[in-house]
Amino acid sequence: MTTGLTKPQTSTWSTRLVDYLSLTKPAIVALLLLTTLCGMVIAIGGLPPLATVGLTLLGGGLTAGGAGALNQYIDRGIDRRMVRTMRRALPDQRIRPVEGLLLGLAMCVAGLAVLAIGVNLLSAILSLAGIIYYAVLYTVLLKPSTPQNIVVGGGAGAIPPLVGWAAATGSLSLPALFLFAVIFFWTPPHFWALALLKRSDYARAGIPMLPVVSGEVETHRQILLYSLQLVALTALLPLVGLGGGLYLTAALLLGIGLVRHARILQRRGGNRFAWRMYRYSSLYLAGIFLALAADAVLIG
Repeated sequence: MTTGLTKPQTSTWSTRLVDYLSLTKPAIVALLLLTTLCGMVIAIGGLPPLATVGLTLLGGGLTAGGAGALNQYIDRGIDRRMVRTMRRALPDQRIRPVEGLLLGLAMCVAGLAVLAIGVNLLSAILSLAGIIYYAVLYTVLLKPSTPQNIVVGGGAGAIPPLVGWAAATGSLSLPALFLFAVIFFWTPPHFWALALLKRSDYARAGIPMLPVVSGEVETHRQILLYSLQLVALTALLPLVGLGGGLYLTAALLLGIGLVRHARILQRRGGNRFAWRMYRYSSLYLAGIFLALAADAVLIG
């Protein structure tokens, strides 16, 4: 019997499923899988056998989702102090910490098994490196200790195209490392735009993100500098055999848009332009990899 003073807690299988799914950070996983697939296509100039594609994306999705769940398990105390994350399933206690931990571990083990058995050992080793990089190096060591956390930690999100390359070819080569570099240089301006929006959250949680430690003006400057370096890097990719005329045209157009957003943010500041930079940078990365894949298919 309820008195009207308390709200009964209800939970259905569907809401539980949504909560478990949210632990895996599905939006991030989708972008990682896109770069994985593009890495496969770029590596061989076409689509590998569908079985290889399916197993690679399944294994990659499981390991990426598992790493996301481990990240949320480790960060649950921090998430509880941030408005952006306090309603996540773990800090809100809709899912017990041990459940989040077990889900993350189970998904990682399953994903690694799929890759090692169904694809090849190198793709599994690279995925394992990505899990350790994200869950341990970034989440445990870098995030709470240095404003350069996302600069170094960005390498975790740069591993999926290497996984795709290895899955398609069984090896790695210099062009694959340039795909890694693209995401490595893309991550800081992308994430710092979000950090500007959530600066007070990170300050409250005691996380030394760049806007908290160095302020908005310096963050705007760093976003522009990294954006310029990224555009320069993408323009050089044809020199290592990645992309041709179609890709280069797309990269330059996308790059002009990225630098324009970064410059406007530096000149005007404010959450509106930080949000526009964050949103555009997501589309930018997808556009770069899709253009590389399309060009590889046409050239191949």
